[in-house]
Amino acid sequence: MKKIKFIFITIAALTMVACTSDADYEDLNKDPNNPVEASAESLFSAAQKTLVDEVNDIDYRDAPFMLYAQYAQQTTYTDESQYDMKNRGIPGEIFSTVYQNILYDLKDAALLVSDDEFKSAQIELLAVYAWQYLVDNFGNVPYSEALKVIGEDQILAPKYDDAATIYADLMSRAVAAKVMLGGSGDGFTNADFVLAGDKDAWLKFANSLIIKIGVRATGNTFKAEVEAAASGALGSNADNVTMDYEGSTPNTNPSWLELVQSGRNDYVLGKPFVDALISADLEDPRQDVFFDPESKMVIDTLSNGDLVENYKGGVIGQKSAWSAHSKLGTKLFDPTFRGVLFDFAEISFYLADASARGWAVGGDAPTHYANGIKASFTDWGLTEAAADAYLLKPKVAYATADGTADEKIGKQLWIAMFNRGFEGWTAYRRYGGAPLTQSELAEDDLKDVPRRLTYPVVEQTRNPSNYTAAASAIGDDKQSTKIFWDN
Repeated sequence: MKKIKFIFITIAALTMVACTSDADYEDLNKDPNNPVEASAESLFSAAQKTLVDEVNDIDYRDAPFMLYAQYAQQTTYTDESQYDMKNRGIPGEIFSTVYQNILYDLKDAALLVSDDEFKSAQIELLAVYAWQYLVDNFGNVPYSEALKVIGEDQILAPKYDDAATIYADLMSRAVAAKVMLGGSGDGFTNADFVLAGDKDAWLKFANSLIIKIGVRATGNTFKAEVEAAASGALGSNADNVTMDYEGSTPNTNPSWLELVQSGRNDYVLGKPFVDALISADLEDPRQDVFFDPESKMVIDTLSNGDLVENYKGGVIGQKSAWSAHSKLGTKLFDPTFRGVLFDFAEISFYLADASARGWAVGGDAPTHYANGIKASFTDWGLTEAAADAYLLKPKVAYATADGTADEKIGKQLWIAMFNRGFEGWTAYRRYGGAPLTQSELAEDDLKDVPRRLTYPVVEQTRNPSNYTAAASAIGDDKQSTKIFWDN
């Protein structure tokens, strides 16, 4: 995809309000360096960048999903690895970021666009993506009454809507936005840091979003929509929906801030992910890209006394000394490492899921499954020949790999989503297959891999009646409570 380099200064790039010849005294005294009105372009850009940052960050305080997917383990402070989200304020951080810095900005941008259907479609598709992310984190959330904080219809304590009902509406919105892409207007171009206003690329984005919503929901509810979208989704790695980052703050990949700029060594590799990739069953070639080959450890002693050097991951929930465990791959330490909203590997596994259900999406489940693995290999710089050899392994080949269709797809999707922690965690929740383990030291509701984020503590005081109703509706506000699509 085409990309546009972005430059963010310390304040948002806002559109200045120009003074006219009949401007009154108040207008003449407005500070041009502190504008009070934002343009649709600046709001769209800010929301888009925040969304990409949000789903690609690995900050354990703001986005602990690399830990939830067990790609990584903490070295010293293990609260997040023990799934303590309430005391660490994780739900509140994600809740407020999505509502305030993404969805509100997109809503305001939409109000400023009246004669450009392409722009309206771009805004709507990003909003649907963000809403799905919110639902996939929490389950039921404020939706129909959300984002109404000013005007005659002000609602400061919105009700929580049913997650499955929200999904149905998001599907309708995504399909409608796809139609709008064929309408009038030039769309956002320079303000679009991801697809540079390329309408064909946005159409692929729309179709891929429809597929993601449709297959994440269980059953055949969205069969027709997914079938209609399948041929128009991402078709190769060249279509990947990514954003380029720059080499210096504040425009670096957010993970670089945690891994490099912080000067801290908070993460080593997680044992379940390492053990899966280095196992004799897989011997996954991606291990030397996902992991740092310079950080191999002596991990075993053979019966003849020879030492074996290989990767070593930290036990989940336990302190895992930096010096005694293997490290994340060096690509993640690059400030310019791309941020991803969609990639061909991800969409291929969703199409494998759809095909396994008997949906007419072109090709069969084994083909889409293989496409996902090949796309992951080549996207990370390995060859397709290496992927073909990998696919010959009995524990990898679709026909002979262990488990149900869901479990086969889930395991390989989990591997392919490395560095996209949220999608890796969701692959485990939705499909199973990934060999995740419970936290070794945590207890009770904190012990097992979370199935959702609990609601922010502040909701209990600011929106108590709706919070109580929501908790009751989902069967209790626990992190072990499953979202409607969770197997």
